[in-house]
Amino acid sequence: MQQTYCMSVSRVVKRNQEVAYGNDNCRSHRERNRAEGDALARMEGHQRSGEFGTWFKVDMSGVKFEPGKPVNAKMTYPGYEGMPFEMVIDRIQPERLFSFRWHPYGIDPNYDYSSEPMTLIEFELEEVPEGTKLTVTESGFDAIPLARRAEAFRMNSQGWAAQLRNIEAHVAGAS
Repeated sequence: MQQTYCMSVSRVVKRNQEVAYGNDNCRSHRERNRAEGDALARMEGHQRSGEFGTWFKVDMSGVKFEPGKPVNAKMTYPGYEGMPFEMVIDRIQPERLFSFRWHPYGIDPNYDYSSEPMTLIEFELEEVPEGTKLTVTESGFDAIPLARRAEAFRMNSQGWAAQLRNIEAHVAGAS
């Protein structure tokens, strides 16, 4: 039986209380976290390129998010500064959904990823009794070339955990 590569991480943001964080990437685990703020109002900022760039650690100067349009920017993430960051905006539904496509773990400057399919990343917001639930799902790994698939999945799994911490810090800072 072939393993299916899927990834979905969620975080519930609630003022001054510990909340659950889950990662369902065909395996499951839970961690305890602290998060602050009224997340729905602030986390819809992921649809604004400037705020997205702040917590995603990408210089989005001059970028406007429009469905179907490519985004070309530069990474500011420590250790990856100046590397190209490319994605194509998929959908924007304010205060509910933001999605884009990209080449997962596409960081080798000597490799041309343009002929490879892209994965789909979806940021979904949902109001829940505990606060606001943010679910990040990346799908499409099964179409990534076998030679890159496992490493791209592993690195992006770690990356989404770090990005959720970045979002949490961004939301807490906006309190």
